[in-house]
Amino acid sequence: MALPGAGAPREDEVVREEMVVNGRRYRRPARTTVVICFDGCDPAYVEAAARAGVTPALERMRREGVDALAEAAMPTFTNPNNVSIVCGAPPSVHGVAGNFYLDRATGETVMMLDAALMRAPTILAGLAGIGEKVAVVTAKDKLRKALAFGLEGIAFSAERAEGTSEAEHGIADAAGLVGLARPDQYSAELSLYVLDAGIRLIETGHARLLYLSLSDYVQHKYPPEAPEALAFMAAVDSRLARLAELGAVIAITADHGMTDMAKVDGTPRVTYLGDVLDAAFGAGATRVICPITDPFVRHHGALGGFVRVHILKEGIDPQAVRAAIAGQEGVELVLSGAEAAARFEMPADREADFVVTGTEGTALGARAEDHDVGQLAGERLRSHGSLHEQRVPFILSHPLTQDGDTARLRNFDIFDVALNRVG
Repeated sequence: MALPGAGAPREDEVVREEMVVNGRRYRRPARTTVVICFDGCDPAYVEAAARAGVTPALERMRREGVDALAEAAMPTFTNPNNVSIVCGAPPSVHGVAGNFYLDRATGETVMMLDAALMRAPTILAGLAGIGEKVAVVTAKDKLRKALAFGLEGIAFSAERAEGTSEAEHGIADAAGLVGLARPDQYSAELSLYVLDAGIRLIETGHARLLYLSLSDYVQHKYPPEAPEALAFMAAVDSRLARLAELGAVIAITADHGMTDMAKVDGTPRVTYLGDVLDAAFGAGATRVICPITDPFVRHHGALGGFVRVHILKEGIDPQAVRAAIAGQEGVELVLSGAEAAARFEMPADREADFVVTGTEGTALGARAEDHDVGQLAGERLRSHGSLHEQRVPFILSHPLTQDGDTARLRNFDIFDVALNRVG
């Protein structure tokens, strides 16, 4: 999809200070700029809200600015994509390719809760390094430390806004600044708090470049046309309207889409590869890792459309393992670690023996006993991780001053477009 542009820069345009991060050049923002990672915002939510007429501010952005679609990084999970967005690069560059890993050296599982796995600097840290006022606000605290990697600026989460300090978060009493009670982590209000916090940071002069990362609680729980989803979109829209009033350039993309992964009767449609492989090769011969696993498993029961398979026992034929996986209903792709790293731009040295993606509408799991689907409380399983959740919105509030190659927009191009192609 071509992006609208206004031709070449004016002769009198002031050349802004620039810096280079991960091989890409970025200019300091000409005005307050807000980049929003709208977690789980499948394009269907944008379209359903438009049909219902509940998002006038967003629709104005789409008419007057940029309205496009982009591809999310693989796997289509929260951590890899948020880090890709702030680094302007795929996981092969920054090293984060999941929320949850098996450390091949130690044999221990690792949940990404800090910046230990990151191998690349962020655009946010780079801009702060040339004197820009930068702030990061996340819904979930699990992302804060990674997104604030190397940042001399403000970084806090809605989940833990109370008790922030200048030393750790770049701001004391963030909750007091926002002036709202801490929201429940399983609520739409968690995301709205992030947006409200961003608005207050602009109003009080604390930040001029903001990265706001929301939660996908609503999208996991409700389909696009549900009254609850439409109400959430309307609430987000009211915050977008306020950001526009403040004169901000607003750029919106998402970390992944969302797919219904339930049967007609409402029960989850899951292929438990751990059980399949235990039956074929014996317990303990292989290990299935679900990289979607994080502290918010009530969203999804640690079930998504992408898993990694490690062979743990000597003497197991890798091709036999591959064949056993490929023969299962709901499996779309079985790739070796090297194949997956090359195809999906993931760090090869952190890959498993096999990477498996699901067909549309099918979740992949380890063993059935490893997943508490009762946490879904009778709701339909809606999740992500596969190729079918790669399509995400790419929306900006302002038209572009430059045209460029847009044959393949990626969600992690959002800073490039917002900073380099908007006047």
